[in-house]
Amino acid sequence: MATTTDIEAAVFRRLLAHLDANKDVQNIDLMNLAGFCRNCLAKWYVAAAQEAGESIDLDGARERVYGEPYGDWKAKYQREASPEQLAAFDTKKPS
Repeated sequence: MATTTDIEAAVFRRLLAHLDANKDVQNIDLMNLAGFCRNCLAKWYVAAAQEAGESIDLDGARERVYGEPYGDWKAKYQREASPEQLAAFDTKKPS
């Protein structure tokens, strides 16, 4: 029988697979629509590992989230943010 942790882990893996299948969705789009992005997930991964007494650095967590080294992913898929995306991002920033 699956535990809550097993289910949550499966959901996380499915989220990562969904993001991987939708590389056209930029991090700034995620930030503007949902308030988090792939980098946020990587930072949360590092924090959760630390809370569990494990050690992973941000680069390792990013590789887990992006499915490859962050620099490689960024070079292949990240586009320059449009003025509209940047303006939307700026309006959501806390004062």
